[in-house]
Amino acid sequence: MPQPSPSPSVRPTAERVQRGQRSTLVGVGANLLLAMVKGAAGVLGHSYALIADAIESASDIFTSLFVWLGLRAAAREPDENHPYGHGKAEPLASLLVAGALVLAAGIIVWQSIGHILTPHKIPSPFTLLVLGGVVIVKEWLFRHIDQVGEEVGSGAVKADAWHHRSDAITSLTAFVGISIAIIGGPGFESADDWAAIGASLIIVFNAYHIFRPALGEIMDEAPAGTWPEDVARVARTVPGVLGTEKCIVRKMGFEYFVDLHVLVDGDISVREGHAVAHAVKDAVIAQLPAIYDVLVHIEPEDWHQ
Repeated sequence: MPQPSPSPSVRPTAERVQRGQRSTLVGVGANLLLAMVKGAAGVLGHSYALIADAIESASDIFTSLFVWLGLRAAAREPDENHPYGHGKAEPLASLLVAGALVLAAGIIVWQSIGHILTPHKIPSPFTLLVLGGVVIVKEWLFRHIDQVGEEVGSGAVKADAWHHRSDAITSLTAFVGISIAIIGGPGFESADDWAAIGASLIIVFNAYHIFRPALGEIMDEAPAGTWPEDVARVARTVPGVLGTEKCIVRKMGFEYFVDLHVLVDGDISVREGHAVAHAVKDAVIAQLPAIYDVLVHIEPEDWHQ
């Protein structure tokens, strides 16, 4: 029978957190620059859609900092008060991002309605050049940060990426609205503001896109993918394991925790069953490094016959 061995220390979290934090700080720097450029261009070019876009970029700065702090908290080691670690801080950061998006959308709608009711000038054509550049930069940021989020397994980083995508969409709708106002001339001034309202609805949709998986993780919803099947497949390769029964997987920040029931010969000793359990845990963590811990429950095979 296999002998118990210490579980390998599989904790690549520090490296993944650093990558996630670096990508987040890149977004913070870009948003700070873009918010200033869009705000100035919106004021000088008489475009509230562009000013609303600047507000959205400014909100991105704070939500990206939420994500950065959430990643930092999630990477902390387990302690006496948090024996399962601090992974829940990561989806909590995603919820804060979603809430900030909804708040930003509400501010944009409120201000846009005020501008629709108040006559104003047609936006200047140069604002279209600013918006075109913003769309390109924001879409690049989305693709880069989303890829990092996928590689490090962070919902908060992916949420931050979607915040950049929502900003790109906001800029695109502002581009359309300003174009209509410029082409239509007098009487079409409010097209710019209607575009801002349309952009706010898209922002709310993106907020839900971020909110739903984060809430599921906090509620210990079963993660997407084939985690239970993969864990059971690895467990069945361990000598002494005759089969598997129940397998429950939940995500905690960057890592996964597993509860697994394995079937063994009912006539083996407690010591031998304990050795099998350790071997299963070691095998699963070795082959599926994103899994941080496996709680193995040993059951006699004839119990189910």
